[in-house]
Amino acid sequence: MKIIVDAMSGDNAPEEIIKGAVRARDELGVEIILVGKKEVVSSFLAGIDMKGIEIADARDVITMEDDPSTATRRKKDSSMAVSLNLLKEGAGDAAVSAGSTGALLTGATLTVKRIHGIRRAALAPVLPAGEHGVMLIDCGANVDCTAEYLLQFAYMGSFYASKLMKCDNPRVGLLNIGTESSKGGELQHQAYELLMKAHEEKRINFVGNVEGTGVFSGEADVIVSDGFSGNILLKTAEGVIKYILKELKGVFYKSFTNKLAAGMLKNDLQGMRKSLDVNEVGGTALVGISKPVIKAHGSSNAASIFAAIRQAIEFSASGIISDIENNIDYMKVKQE
Repeated sequence: MKIIVDAMSGDNAPEEIIKGAVRARDELGVEIILVGKKEVVSSFLAGIDMKGIEIADARDVITMEDDPSTATRRKKDSSMAVSLNLLKEGAGDAAVSAGSTGALLTGATLTVKRIHGIRRAALAPVLPAGEHGVMLIDCGANVDCTAEYLLQFAYMGSFYASKLMKCDNPRVGLLNIGTESSKGGELQHQAYELLMKAHEEKRINFVGNVEGTGVFSGEADVIVSDGFSGNILLKTAEGVIKYILKELKGVFYKSFTNKLAAGMLKNDLQGMRKSLDVNEVGGTALVGISKPVIKAHGSSNAASIFAAIRQAIEFSASGIISDIENNIDYMKVKQE
């Protein structure tokens, strides 16, 4: 398998991106195409065995100041745009970038294209919760949604949870302000009806509305949301996790007795920290694009890029895109 890696995007590019890609080549047995200024990328590969590593020259870089809606079209020779074109042309099996989320989503939609029949691609991170985690779809790609979008998110999230999260008959919940079917606005009411119909047809396992408090308590494996609400939930969760880890560190270093207790709990605490570490997840899949695209964290280090490449490999091998294509007729709202 060959993974295309945007080497020039992200806060720690290109050094950490390249380190993570080389590690993936060594440990995961995957071939890598590093996309970026050839002389710059080559300088960070000095003394490294180049077997399984290619460099694709790209003379420009998309920055956070660039307009995400036009960035890949205006900067056709940027590392992100070249990466997406290589994926479109079949040069690799998946693409990974730590660049601008908006630019990557727009570029993937315009260049690689959505799966035929999918109205909108979605950002679908897996949050730490329970044995398998919980997928949130969408978390910011689509601020304004229709009920049909949410129906498609539910199907796509269900396929992802089944194949990659190893959930048997994944439970799909609709993010809402209450569990009753009457809660929410018109969008939630319409989406609830569509999801319940799909459940009755035994196409997805819809468990009803899920409040914010139920997201991390194991009430569902997939949480369906419009991008506005989903992004607020995601950013709040990230902030709470950082706060808890900071407070725990303060508690355990407060006194000698607490330090002794921390020493006794060291392995458990490290396991908890690892489960909450974004570097262990790697990134977020752009679900609904016709080929695998992974958005790595903007602050990615080598470990995070390694994890994102591992995620890209798993996504590419999973058959999720085929599942979506084979079920697209059920994912459309029939016009009366």
